[in-house]
Amino acid sequence: MIIFYMEQFLNTETLIIELLLIASLVAIIVRRLHIPYTVALVVVGLLLTVQSDVKFELTPELILALFVPPLVFEAAFHLNLNELRKNATYILVMAVPGVLLTMLIVGGIIWIGTPLSLPLAMVFGALIAATDPVAVVALFRLLGVPKRLAVLVEGESLFNDGTALVLFNLALAIALTHQFNPWQSLTDFASVSIGGIVLGLVLGWAISRLIAQIDDYLIEITLTTVLAYGAYLLAERLHFSGVLAVVAAGLITGSLGPQGMSPTTRIVLYNFWEYITFLVNSLVFLLIGLEVDLKALSNAWQALAWAIGGVLIARVIVVYGMGWLTNRFSEPISWRWRHVIAWGGLRGALSLALALSLPASLGTDRDLIRTMAFGVALFTLLIQATTMRPLIQHRSEEHTSELQSPNTI
Repeated sequence: MIIFYMEQFLNTETLIIELLLIASLVAIIVRRLHIPYTVALVVVGLLLTVQSDVKFELTPELILALFVPPLVFEAAFHLNLNELRKNATYILVMAVPGVLLTMLIVGGIIWIGTPLSLPLAMVFGALIAATDPVAVVALFRLLGVPKRLAVLVEGESLFNDGTALVLFNLALAIALTHQFNPWQSLTDFASVSIGGIVLGLVLGWAISRLIAQIDDYLIEITLTTVLAYGAYLLAERLHFSGVLAVVAAGLITGSLGPQGMSPTTRIVLYNFWEYITFLVNSLVFLLIGLEVDLKALSNAWQALAWAIGGVLIARVIVVYGMGWLTNRFSEPISWRWRHVIAWGGLRGALSLALALSLPASLGTDRDLIRTMAFGVALFTLLIQATTMRPLIQHRSEEHTSELQSPNTI
């Protein structure tokens, strides 16, 4: 028995090392081709699936518990809290009512165009509502767009992950029990969200205070790692939003933690989290390519067309409609920036993790939802992500004062 598990472990370890080697080679090649790195990884994953029998089970636990915490924590840790505060109105409107509106629009379109019932259509709307702008943000850094535009995109993504996850759980419970209590759903949403944020702030503040008393980068790196995973696990155990807990912990630690660090520790810590993000993103997007079933996608092309159309329509309505609303209460966002934000609404790891977590009791409906989720993610990564660069450059050439300012990333 021990020999069997040891052999299984070694096989898994070998596969991971092979995937990391592939990811490294892809990273070297795309530097010369100037295409989004994450997109190239998905394409390579698809090619590996077609050409060989390489398989890796992409479970929801693997993404949510292992991959999501470091990705969310790193993004929150590096996000400028002052910039976030200045744009809080837009980010919160997009991340809460924006996600809810996206769920309703996509769910309604899916209900009309596919065999799914209304409750299950809303489940799909909820799981596909969260954006994943990894490829877009990488282009932002390469092209040097203004910090505010990057904060708007990253800030929305950070908070809408938590909102979408909470709405998904509520929608799935309604679909399984066939009971809908608006007041109960509202109070559950508030308690799960607020509880996660408060817990994350408390843990982030405590770790930041502890870091301020230490001048050892190995211990400080370990503490931030414990915080990233610990905030998620503790929040989930307490039935709060683990994603929002990690977001809050990352924001407060990124704001207070570096104040008590030496310059060397700060550099090492930033480099460590940059490496972890590269590692996790490489595995996630490569595994997405490996997990896609091209035959299932082709068989469900009609439902997939409705899903892609619904997501694009919802994104346009939310970005331009909510943008018009927030422009009346905060610093205006130009139409040109809204074009970039709308087309940059990619879908990725979180949506796929939620699709994979659907219970087997849903039967064939579960397979259809999964196929649509993978199809939408593939479309946004292969089509939208690859056409973002010309869009940004076109806007940059026409409006240098807005997209090419000294305050760029």
